[in-house]
Amino acid sequence: MDKMINLKINGIAVSVPAGTTILEAARQTGVEIPTLCFMKDKNEIGACRICVVEANEGRGFRIVTSCVYPVSEGMEVRTNSAKVQKARKTTLELMLSTHNKECLSCIRSTHCEFQKLCQEYGTDEKAFEGFRPEYELDTTTAHLVRDNNKCILCRRCVAACREQFVSILGANDRGIDTNIGNAFGMSLVNTPCISCGQCTVVCPTGALTEKDDTPEVWAALADPTKKVIVQTAPAIRATLGEWFGMEPGTNVEGKMVAALRRLGFYKVFDTDAGADLTIVEEANELVERVQNGGCLPMITSCSPGWVKFCETYYGDLIPHLSTCKSPHQMLGAVIKTYWAQKEGIDPKDIVTVSVMPCVAKKFECKRADQSASGYPDVDIAITTRELGRMIERAGIKFTALPNEEFDSPLSEDTGAAVIFGATGGVMEAALRTANDWLSGKDNTDIDYEAVRGTAGLKEAECEFGGLKIKVAVASGAAAAKVVMDKLAAGNPDGWTFIEIMGCPGGCVNGGGQPYQPQYVRDTVDLKAVRAKALYDQDRGMTLRKSHESPFIKTLYKEWYTEGFGKGEAHHALHTSYVKREKFIAE
Repeated sequence: MDKMINLKINGIAVSVPAGTTILEAARQTGVEIPTLCFMKDKNEIGACRICVVEANEGRGFRIVTSCVYPVSEGMEVRTNSAKVQKARKTTLELMLSTHNKECLSCIRSTHCEFQKLCQEYGTDEKAFEGFRPEYELDTTTAHLVRDNNKCILCRRCVAACREQFVSILGANDRGIDTNIGNAFGMSLVNTPCISCGQCTVVCPTGALTEKDDTPEVWAALADPTKKVIVQTAPAIRATLGEWFGMEPGTNVEGKMVAALRRLGFYKVFDTDAGADLTIVEEANELVERVQNGGCLPMITSCSPGWVKFCETYYGDLIPHLSTCKSPHQMLGAVIKTYWAQKEGIDPKDIVTVSVMPCVAKKFECKRADQSASGYPDVDIAITTRELGRMIERAGIKFTALPNEEFDSPLSEDTGAAVIFGATGGVMEAALRTANDWLSGKDNTDIDYEAVRGTAGLKEAECEFGGLKIKVAVASGAAAAKVVMDKLAAGNPDGWTFIEIMGCPGGCVNGGGQPYQPQYVRDTVDLKAVRAKALYDQDRGMTLRKSHESPFIKTLYKEWYTEGFGKGEAHHALHTSYVKREKFIAE
């Protein structure tokens, strides 16, 4: 048993294990000490000095940084004394002295942790006027805008990028010229960035944001010559409510559909239909590789951040990637071919918009070999955050909306598609179909618990029709590196099938998901509560295997008549990859 330390925080007696920091101890008493640089287990550096408190260890009270300062027996702590509040205010004003203060036009306004603290502490933005470094915007990539004029040097983005193994961000120069950027001042486009967007999720200001593509959507909606079709990824229903103050893990599918209709979209489709389509194509590809001596292990290709990571860092292992397009690209292809013909609409008059949890989708929809109809499968990809802003701008009261259903038929789905948004979901969905196909029967035991959960790397062994299959599930680029290094060493674990997602926890924790204050990220397992919403929906559905979907059966009967992976299905639903130079990432 850990030794317990007794102390007082604001006069309240507390007992915590030895090694606990003042910040952690305060949280146990219900006191939240403000932070900016701190990220639990990821960025515990005490750099921003916002978390300062007064601590007395028998030598009088003195200012210490609570996020890295361990408690001691008999310690007394003051978290909100006049001295502490003055110190925090002064630090905030010093940060403001080099900060672009155009808050009214900033995309992060009202969702900015720095802005909130400045308001709470009554800061004077002119307290320290003088020289302010100026930086050019970096808009060189399809997915990200970097504005160092709004950076407060908290280094949270550096920690997030390091956690993703990529580590392209770091501190350059010294003193007042210190800035966060790439080596040698390179533009982001010339780095091996994988477009995961995890830096945008943790940035407390508007220094790192997704590239805003909502003006294109508004323009399309206003164009009477266009039919604007929207589709939403499985993970969006489990996160969009957070933008409007709802509890994390609230499934808002019905309200989301209602909001999209009120924005003026011609049709509202569910990317889940594309997920089911991905599974039948991917499961067929796996079975063919297993039975015909193809390149194994096969690795999923749904995550564009992961695909870009593979192309950049493990180009020689590209043959292991499934050639299947991701679900929203598949559905985009179906919309502009099968659905367009049935509706009598020229695909050139269709604008497809995808609402995705991922900023890498902005990069993906501009890739080559993603235009089955001769036009891009997906024209515009926006994030959960961008949709939230559009709903607010339109004056739609999201929480008051009724529940409405997606349009048919490109929304008929199964539970297997719903769980795509969680790490392990793609694997589980594929196993449900592969098991039926390889065993030749309708299996009822379809909950593959071994591939669930938020761990970075999971493994399982399955037996289908006498065939043993070893599988692995990885989420986050750091876990992907572990898998790929083993694969490069000859696959000593004997894996047959691997799922990899570029973001830790999968799409529910994607780089385009709603902002949450860091204290929420430190104290709530967002990956788990968001994933639970998807698994709960799957559990309550009648059809839980992708190949059972009525939409899939009709599609292959009427359109992809040559079967899975053949003819038009192969042309429209499969893609290709390129080996990338590490310093020319796009």
